[in-house]
Amino acid sequence: MDARGGEPETGPGEPVPDAGAGAPADPGSAVDARPAAGVPEQPAAGVPKKQSAARRRASVAPEPAPQLDDAELRGALEAILLVVDEPVSEAILAEVLEQPAERIGAMLREIAAGYTAGGHGFELRRAAGGWRLYTRPEYATYVERFVLEGQTVRLTQAALETLAVIAYKQPVTRSRISAIRGVNCDGVIRTLVSRGLVEECGTEADSGAFLYRTTTMFLEKLGLNSVDDLPPLAPFLPDDVEELTDATR
Repeated sequence: MDARGGEPETGPGEPVPDAGAGAPADPGSAVDARPAAGVPEQPAAGVPKKQSAARRRASVAPEPAPQLDDAELRGALEAILLVVDEPVSEAILAEVLEQPAERIGAMLREIAAGYTAGGHGFELRRAAGGWRLYTRPEYATYVERFVLEGQTVRLTQAALETLAVIAYKQPVTRSRISAIRGVNCDGVIRTLVSRGLVEECGTEADSGAFLYRTTTMFLEKLGLNSVDDLPPLAPFLPDDVEELTDATR
């Protein structure tokens, strides 16, 4: 204790006691950080308020599809048709390009007419329920010369005959195909199935035998839209076709 000041004397290195240490806190001196009851909490300055669910949904809504002009639409369709490996329907093209299906169909027909009028070596045709580019038949000789030897495998005569029977009699069983041709066709049918030209389509109600029909690839290869577009069979049948048909029923 310093006799002059009445203050306790501290030695070197000793901490100076805190004047407020141990003193009771004044309840009114501190401000309670919690909001008063019934008063809504306000966001801090600079912090945006939370958006409502409707506003958030509106902010992420997709923008309307741009309306392509005719030149852009024609170019987009041609680009897609160059890369497809099977006929593509108007509905799919309309979905991809986000355009009305009616406009897609009209533009495809316009493109097809333009190719025909321009005398191009290819044409845009409707086949198997869709659209695809094909080389013109009159230039088939030149295309065949270009194709490398062995790259194109032709069907045998037996396979072509069996395929014709299935195409005109579908859905049809193996036994009936064999009866019409007069020989066993099991191996030939397996070949046609493996080539993707023929497929199973259920069973016959009476016998339970598998039924076979042609595929969309068959229509595509022949450039047909449906089996209804097959040429009439009557000119290729013998005069006694009715007797032959009755015998194979």
